Amino acid sequence: MLKGSIPAIITPFRKGEVDYDDFSKLLNWQIKNGISGVTVCGTTGESPTLTHDEHMKLIEYAIKIVKKRVPVIAGTGSNSTQEAIEFTKHAFKAGADYGLAVTPYYNKPNQQGLINHFKIIAKSTPLKQIIYNIPGRSIVDLSLDSFKELNKISNIVAIKDASNDISRPLLMRTFMKKDFNYLSGEDGTIAGFLAQGGHGCITVAGNVAPKLTSELHKSWNQKQWKKFDKINLQLAPLSKVLFQEPNPTPTKYALSLMGFCTEEVRAPLIA
Repeated sequence: MLKGSIPAIITPFRKGEVDYDDFSKLLNWQIKNGISGVTVCGTTGESPTLTHDEHMKLIEYAIKIVKKRVPVIAGTGSNSTQEAIEFTKHAFKAGADYGLAVTPYYNKPNQQGLINHFKIIAKSTPLKQIIYNIPGRSIVDLSLDSFKELNKISNIVAIKDASNDISRPLLMRTFMKKDFNYLSGEDGTIAGFLAQGGHGCITVAGNVAPKLTSELHKSWNQKQWKKFDKINLQLAPLSKVLFQEPNPTPTKYALSLMGFCTEEVRAPLIA
């Protein structure tokens, strides 16, 4: 099962191009500091501004660098079902451990449309699927009834929930598969999600503080409540400041100060 701190890794740029040297350095540092997995080409990785070739090469490169030390979650989502299928097939062929498919943005499908979208993607390959529910960015929200239907699909194994609704893990535990993974998609909700039966977080703060975010989950799993509370309080200001401007602009700035990459982002974001 997926547990713990799973950073949604930024995509380093230098003079407009993907910087694979910085990407490699960042991945190795993350693993050295105890992360439980890595997500590549997600929102924090600026996937909307990556070309298809860049997107696929980044996933292939991450799998090569990680070398099975931790699971690799490949961002495979799109508001085009066919495009999401293409990304999913590529991720499966490349050797990713999971595909992360976001709820379709802009199109605003109804619940049946959402169900069909995820069913078709899941059936396109045997790759384990994580549904990414983020109403704030996609304007659509996968309902509990819809997920009851999707829960019947064998290779839909997890959800990354960025709804900020900490009641959802508890409600979903009433029907979800025994080995299903419930992951927070918002650093500020980690404690609430874990307390309600969640397993971990696909984190933004983990980019900057991988050791601390990993220790946060480790202390929870070891029932070291005072340590957990102390670390959670330490991370709270960081989580807040990393969303003062559009993600991942503050994260890249922080990492640039730490010597891991430039602060460069792609338009329409500005550094």
